[in-house]
Amino acid sequence: MTTLPISLEFFPPKTAEGADKLRLVRQQLYGLGPEFCSVTYGAGGSTQQGTFDTVSQILAEGVDAASHFSCIGATRASVAEQLGQLKRMGVSRLVALRGDLPSGYGTGGEFQYASDLVAFIRETTGDDFHIEVACYPETHPQARSPEHDLQALAAKVKAGADSAITQYFYNADAYFRLVDDARRLGLDVPLVPGIMPIASSSQLMRFSDACGAEIPRWIRLRLQSYGDDVASIRAFGLDVVADLCERLRAGGVPSLHFYTMNQSATMLSLCERLGLGPVKA
Repeated sequence: MTTLPISLEFFPPKTAEGADKLRLVRQQLYGLGPEFCSVTYGAGGSTQQGTFDTVSQILAEGVDAASHFSCIGATRASVAEQLGQLKRMGVSRLVALRGDLPSGYGTGGEFQYASDLVAFIRETTGDDFHIEVACYPETHPQARSPEHDLQALAAKVKAGADSAITQYFYNADAYFRLVDDARRLGLDVPLVPGIMPIASSSQLMRFSDACGAEIPRWIRLRLQSYGDDVASIRAFGLDVVADLCERLRAGGVPSLHFYTMNQSATMLSLCERLGLGPVKA
């Protein structure tokens, strides 16, 4: 049985084949008993229909679902319309983000920061949604300083966020420092660690370079040393991420949020190692 609450993140598939595969992956992972499953949102809402469709499917499968929801480039009217659509779908959780504009677009829109979006959701929908926001143990790559990044989190919490999910990381000390700093500012919402299982060395390097998540040098060098040896990469990755999760669990984290990359095998191996499932009927 799951001894620590977990949640799972998926991205909306682009093809019918991808949708079929994700449906199977979800069924394999539901045995872990996730508290909810979140679905990502492309730059400028470019995957909005796919996101909403996937959220609707998860809800129909009897699992709570959170839609990612970004505001950059959006208007108050368009956001209000989308919030109404989500309420009609039965969604009660949102992951509220500033988001990114598609390449080639200007800034535009009526929301500058994620805190503006959180405030607008609270203003127009009250407590209809549990609002998650993002936070960064290793500092957002566009933040002027770590303190400025912490103040951005504070602004989101003061605007009405219920909890925050971190960018993935492999240095537990960075997470615990974030928690200490947040508590120092009086932010008492849960800060849920985001966990990225390691299944592919090249994919991890690419994502980390793009989002600013640090891969400690010893991990990067070990992964590079395995070359194309997929079995060794996955075995090493399982050890690294399981050890990270054990340290986080020992430190009293409220739950764990897993970035599944729409894959089940690595997730199932990791959760089995951690004693988090799968739940047997």
